[in-house]
Amino acid sequence: QVQLVESGGGLVQPGGSLRLSCAASGNKFSISVMGWYRQAPGKQRDLVARITSGGSTHYADSVKGRFTISRDNAKNTLFLQMNNLKIEDTAVYYCNTWPTFPGRTAWGQGTQVTVSS
Repeated sequence: QVQLVESGGGLVQPGGSLRLSCAASGNKFSISVMGWYRQAPGKQRDLVARITSGGSTHYADSVKGRFTISRDNAKNTLFLQMNNLKIEDTAVYYCNTWPTFPGRTAWGQGTQVTVSS
């Protein structure tokens, strides 16, 4: 079972930037498709971006051009650079493998991102 620890969230003004990190345990990180997900209050958890082991990326339309997902396989770490943040980006952000399976996928504690003036 991979353990995931997210960090880097915080309070930022609209237009600001944050960089999230996810430290993963285990020996399967480098071969796994990894994703960043987010869950706003009262909403379901959605995929924000994903990246293959080789570095191919996919983004949700709402974050294209503003967010960049990357990974360091040598350090078992996943990143999400978030620029030009909007109020609607406010959510708890989680990392995990992709895809996820309801009722079977374990989640970390996430990191809170709050965009507010």
